[in-house]
Amino acid sequence: RSKKFNEVLSVSNVDLVALRSLSWSGIPEEMRMMAWQLLLGYLPCNSARREITLARKRKEYSDSVTATYARGIAGLDQALWHQIHIDIPRTNPGIPLYQYETTQLCLERILYQWAIRHPASGYVQGINDLVTPIFQVFLSAYIDEDPEQYDVGKLDKEILGVIEADSFWCLSKLLDGIQDNYTFAQPGIQRQISTLKELVTRIDARLAQHLQNEGIEFIQFAFRWMNCLLMRELPLMSTIRMWDTYLAEGSSEGFSEFHVYVCAAFLVKWSNQLQKLDFQGVMIFLQQLPTQGWQEKDVELLLSEAYMWKTLFHNAPNHLK
Repeated sequence: RSKKFNEVLSVSNVDLVALRSLSWSGIPEEMRMMAWQLLLGYLPCNSARREITLARKRKEYSDSVTATYARGIAGLDQALWHQIHIDIPRTNPGIPLYQYETTQLCLERILYQWAIRHPASGYVQGINDLVTPIFQVFLSAYIDEDPEQYDVGKLDKEILGVIEADSFWCLSKLLDGIQDNYTFAQPGIQRQISTLKELVTRIDARLAQHLQNEGIEFIQFAFRWMNCLLMRELPLMSTIRMWDTYLAEGSSEGFSEFHVYVCAAFLVKWSNQLQKLDFQGVMIFLQQLPTQGWQEKDVELLLSEAYMWKTLFHNAPNHLK
């Protein structure tokens, strides 16, 4: 697989269609940063344009941060900064990388810059989760150690600046495709939840009926699945593997439409257990899913089931778009 990726990535003009079809089944770790940056449309396909484009984007980000923080924290929008400042330490609480102050300051700057550039949505809880797979993948490309245990304070400042800037631009590209998830009333998420309910009713009518009988509304558990793209339900490495496929689907399709099929396959996976539980039991089970030990094969099974449902239902009549 590495050899195939190498062939696709080493040419002077990368064929995105070929890269997408390869990436669907997972990207080798050492090529993931480059592949993600290409799939998100941040890195130019034409290798001759890369160096100048990256230098320009990185400078634009760093100039923007310098201007924003010219008067220190006091010069920031206090309500916005405070919300981000509270959320960052709660992000991936079990992973040492995200407990280090240097990491937290990087993520704070990224989210603040994103929010002031996107006043229609501003900062919404959940976006703090979405930056971390990107940050971790890009960090991995520069170190030989386990990124989840790594203190980025040890990194050369210039390299850390590059990781931060690239993470900012790639988060922006990702969120561009799903921005109506985060605008007022979060219409994108409302739509996804109603599609999820319809899909589950068609795939597993008994489960859907049981949830209804127990008075469980999909929004009670699935809001978080959409808002945080299942990140709070899965180990971070599982999310990273899932995003290979989502990006291969095309970022706005993958992170919205295909994600709903993944959520349907994910819910149906626990059908037998859920049908034995009452309202409270279901809610507790869904808050504490037994996924801590998930490996790549578990994610790949979930993705292939989602793909099967998408193939069956995507163009079927009556399917809510």
